[in-house]
Amino acid sequence: MLVLVHHGDAVSDELDTQRPLSPRGLAGAERLATAVRARGVVPACVWHSGKMRARQTAEAFWRICSTQAAFAAIRGLQPTDNAEMLRTLMADEARVICVVGHFPHLPRALSLLTTGIDDAGAVFPPHGLVVLERDDVLRWREVWRLGEDGV
Repeated sequence: MLVLVHHGDAVSDELDTQRPLSPRGLAGAERLATAVRARGVVPACVWHSGKMRARQTAEAFWRICSTQAAFAAIRGLQPTDNAEMLRTLMADEARVICVVGHFPHLPRALSLLTTGIDDAGAVFPPHGLVVLERDDVLRWREVWRLGEDGV
């Protein structure tokens, strides 16, 4: 299982160039993580891009879903990174993985994983998540998704 998560709402670049989560973003990340945990999803790994807003969102998932999960910044999750990098990382992965990243990378990764086509126009809920299950080595299917409000 793969849980793709768009980071929570962040403050503007003018307020802080690091762009940490806003109070709304912190609450949204916790709400989403709680909803994922309530559905019985326990990640073995929580990966993030390394950017502060993604790390803070990932911390909420780690803290609420599984403090036993490996927690790490992973290459290939930056906004403009090639979506193929994530597909390659997931090719042999059997564990439940939670990935916290950014637009336009997440819509592109979702499209590539589910259709085989890298399409930045794929619909992905802003500050929400999409859960995928593996169909075969390179193909995944969407199981469910949640918006920022946790529904």
